[in-house]
Amino acid sequence: MAAKSAAARTSQERASHESESVRTHGAEESARNLDRLIHERTRLGIVSALAVNTTLSFNALKKLVGATDGNLSVHARKLEDAGYISCTKSFAGRLPKTEYRLSAAGRKALERYLDHMEALIHATREG
Repeated sequence: MAAKSAAARTSQERASHESESVRTHGAEESARNLDRLIHERTRLGIVSALAVNTTLSFNALKKLVGATDGNLSVHARKLEDAGYISCTKSFAGRLPKTEYRLSAAGRKALERYLDHMEALIHATREG
């Protein structure tokens, strides 16, 4: 009877280890699949702000994400080059006006990113 009990414990330990391995693998897989372009703090802030606002001016976006002019320009350009946001430049009188909008591709990329983060959080909490 003791041998049967030890075998049952070994089987349970093995199942527990395999379950832990699956959770760990899932977390690692989710982390590897994160969109590195969006994962950077400032770019995540830009995309998130644009997800809840139809358009934002350069100055409004700069204030929301807490960036400098140059920092916002560089990060916004990367997102624009990837097709995640669009940038429209115009003039209001003699003053230049730059507005940003999240593209459909950007919205899908953000949704994928959030799904991956949720999976990673779920896998971590189960562990």
